[in-house]
Amino acid sequence: MTSIVSALTPEMAQRVDLVNGVLPPGVPDAARTIALALGLGTIWLSRGLARRKRRAWQLAVVVVFASALTHLAKGLDVEEATAHLVLLALLWRARRLFVAPGDPATVMPLAQVALALAVIVPILVLHLTGDEAWSPRVDNALLILVFAFAARALWLWLRPLPVTAAARGDRERAAELVQEHGHDSLCYFALRRDKSYFFSPSGKSFLAYRVISSTALIAGDPIGEASERLDLVREFVRVAHTKAWRVAVAGASNEALEDYAQLGFKSIYLGDEAVIRPSEFSLEGRAIRKVRQSVSRLEKSGYQARVLSTADTDVALRAELRAVSEEWRGNWPERGFTMAMDALFLYPDTVLAVAVAPDGSVGGFLQLVPSPASDGYSLASMRRRRDTPNGLMEFLITETVDWAREHAVVELSLNFAVFADFLRADEDATHATRALRWLLLKGDRLFQIERLHRFNRKFFPRWRRRYFCFERWTDLPLAGLAYLHAESLLMPPGPWVRTPDLAAR
Repeated sequence: MTSIVSALTPEMAQRVDLVNGVLPPGVPDAARTIALALGLGTIWLSRGLARRKRRAWQLAVVVVFASALTHLAKGLDVEEATAHLVLLALLWRARRLFVAPGDPATVMPLAQVALALAVIVPILVLHLTGDEAWSPRVDNALLILVFAFAARALWLWLRPLPVTAAARGDRERAAELVQEHGHDSLCYFALRRDKSYFFSPSGKSFLAYRVISSTALIAGDPIGEASERLDLVREFVRVAHTKAWRVAVAGASNEALEDYAQLGFKSIYLGDEAVIRPSEFSLEGRAIRKVRQSVSRLEKSGYQARVLSTADTDVALRAELRAVSEEWRGNWPERGFTMAMDALFLYPDTVLAVAVAPDGSVGGFLQLVPSPASDGYSLASMRRRRDTPNGLMEFLITETVDWAREHAVVELSLNFAVFADFLRADEDATHATRALRWLLLKGDRLFQIERLHRFNRKFFPRWRRRYFCFERWTDLPLAGLAYLHAESLLMPPGPWVRTPDLAAR
């Protein structure tokens, strides 16, 4: 910031005269421009320095030293040059703190960019300093090219270390731990193929995460021995910091909040998960009459429900399920991260509840994933044809609850309702709560938050609170954006959507 202010304010006349008498004409003005550019570059580097990136520190040393020289050259600004030399000394003293490595795969692209600049910059200098008259358009075009290549080089140099896909052995071990310790309704979603795994030293617990824009987003609570949870997350945070990642947790439960708080994490309410107890569920009573009427209407129309294991689906049924999914999804991206699967037929221990129309075709379906260690199931996706009668999903869920009761399923987790507390706010709520509720209702057309919550309320579920945890309040904006990106909530519908449909796998 000092360089920017100094470059945009007048110099002291006596010092300028002294510099002009020593340096060639044009050098002070060029130094002023360079000082401004270096000041802006320092701001750009601040984020990398805050993440302790080694390459950001290396570049900062060069930039700060060059800034000190330009301040002397543009007007003998000894004060600004001294401040930069002090900053340089502090950077050198703290050099061992910057340990996050860069991406080695950027070496070749960087060499290509450097070669292009080595060709363009001399030509540009000849254009700007030559005696012949050159076209201003050519000069401007070359300047734009230099700026573009420089920005590309900076991006490559500061690009974070990429995350490699989980090895097959890690996935198999994670699946074993989910079978042994999968008590939570979100545990099975850790097996999505877009997640990486971090195991405890004993191998008895792990956490699933995904890195988006330097944010390591943990999905749900760690799975495994509860006694290892605190140390597992602590070690993961340490490793994440060495790679310049911030850490956040999406969908944390009440039980894990104390451990996160001990590690210094902040937490905010994220929403409620709707949970049905099949042994307690009933269609009797006036309050649930709308669901009862929907079920009765579908039964009279000739619809039937078929619940089967994914492994038992034949080729014809899979083709119909794909068609239903494609029709329902349209141009919308495939959403989900914490409570949705990335494939329909890949996981053999999942369950499908299929609505069969009177003509024998598939009208819609539910995908359910198990919570193996707690005899529970979680709803992963709901799809139906658009011309099916209203109430088809209510019919399917009710039939699924009956199936769950017959198979001694303890609980059935429905959809996750974001900010459900605020949607349930009444007239006595605070102004801030009512304002947030108004915003959520306005955004319902795009995100379907209120409609999903209203649908869940029909079944009078128990509400299980979930939280979003992060290390610092300053991390919340970027961590929140990373979470929205992971859930594909930032991607608008359209033909440009390239996310493959889960029913295709």
